[in-house]
Amino acid sequence: MREPIKLKGETGTWEMVIGLEIHAQVKCKSKLFSGSATDFGASPNSQVSYVDAAMPGMLPVINSEAVNQAIKTGHALNAKINNVSIFDRKNYFYPDLPQGYQISQFKSPIVGEGWVIVDLGKGETKKIGIERLHLEQDAGKLMHDQHPKLSLVDLNRSGIPLMEIVSMPDMRDWEEAGAYLRKLRSIVRYIGSCDGNMDEGSLRCDANISVRRPGEEFGTRCELKNINSVKYMMKAVEYEAYRQIEIIEGGGKVLQQTRLYDPNKNETRSMRSKEEAHDYRYFPDPDLLPLHISAERIEKFKQELPELSDQKRERFQSEYGLSFYDADVLTADKKHADFFEVVSKNRDAKFVANWIITNFFAMLNEVEKSIENSPVKADQLGELFDLIQDGTVSGRTAKEVFEEMFTNGGSALEIVKSKGLKQISNTDELEDMVKKIIDDNQEQVNKYRSGNEKLFGWFVGQAMKNTGGTANPKVVNEILLKLLKG
Repeated sequence: MREPIKLKGETGTWEMVIGLEIHAQVKCKSKLFSGSATDFGASPNSQVSYVDAAMPGMLPVINSEAVNQAIKTGHALNAKINNVSIFDRKNYFYPDLPQGYQISQFKSPIVGEGWVIVDLGKGETKKIGIERLHLEQDAGKLMHDQHPKLSLVDLNRSGIPLMEIVSMPDMRDWEEAGAYLRKLRSIVRYIGSCDGNMDEGSLRCDANISVRRPGEEFGTRCELKNINSVKYMMKAVEYEAYRQIEIIEGGGKVLQQTRLYDPNKNETRSMRSKEEAHDYRYFPDPDLLPLHISAERIEKFKQELPELSDQKRERFQSEYGLSFYDADVLTADKKHADFFEVVSKNRDAKFVANWIITNFFAMLNEVEKSIENSPVKADQLGELFDLIQDGTVSGRTAKEVFEEMFTNGGSALEIVKSKGLKQISNTDELEDMVKKIIDDNQEQVNKYRSGNEKLFGWFVGQAMKNTGGTANPKVVNEILLKLLKG
């Protein structure tokens, strides 16, 4: 049983208590309350309607597709979908919030309590509770580097639909928090409710952290805002936990506040004192009626829920005979799982899985490319595997061919032909070569026949060296075994 990480302070052991709030941008073509586009990378203020800019008299109209995506996500989180939910005004002033309030949900969210199972490595899992999922509109974006004296505002993000997924404070260290964030990102990508691209801001994380002596009451929490990578979130949690311990052990008191994480300095710094819910003066938005969702609509999306990563991992283990580890790696991302299934069709699935994880994923990581941007597509990799299976190339040569495919393009067969990499499997040709190696190295032969069987690998190496690595190792081994018996 995995034990959560405990922190050592000057006065003893401390335990972390962590809850995450995930802000996932809903994957749909228009904003939550207007028809403006939501395309990433558009020029500033080019996707702004009168509603988004809070012009007088403009009324919000709910985006039905955003509601559908929230329902789907709720089902994927094993959560209760509420038949009635209410949109509220969350009042606070910020320059990129044109209305002076945010339309969100408070007491009556669209999705209630749920849970997910996260994988902690070595077959260990943990159940993390979900408190709620609610819909809300995003704010705009301030730009401080466009003018020497002024801050400018881009309202393209203003009104973009967000799902805020709030966890229970069930995580006890940064490893669990990282596993949970990766799992949530995997889920929304599987069902298509969010693209999960943290580098583009479509998935962001707020982390609530407090520390306590093991088993004691929760301590005072601080919230770390707008973290856009799993790695940074884990580092931020670790730093903040030690910061709080140092304050408490020094006789001070942790203040409830909102903080920012600076990844360059690996530190958190204060933004503002933490507001309580009543500070926002929530009240139902008078321009939006309560949202009524029929049981039929809820059931429809439950039935349409696709195979998620947990179910897919179990199927990969039973259907393809993969280990838990291999199946877990391949199913963590739906695109990776789909790629594997295309390549492995009518091929040795275990071999394909090992090759993809060991070589293909390593190359993608090295050049920082996603699988959809890979220069080598599934059918091309499948062709290379066929050449390995039918003996045209050895496994060693296949890696050389793959690197050429990845770097300069071209099909596997074309590269093998143009570079003369076809594996030599002709028994007569290889036997003549092996006989010459034996005749030229009688001293090594005598040592081998005297019991030094480790020299067998040396003879194989000589054969591969003489053929530039194109000899079929299996055939070479068979010939050597026969001829070295004497």
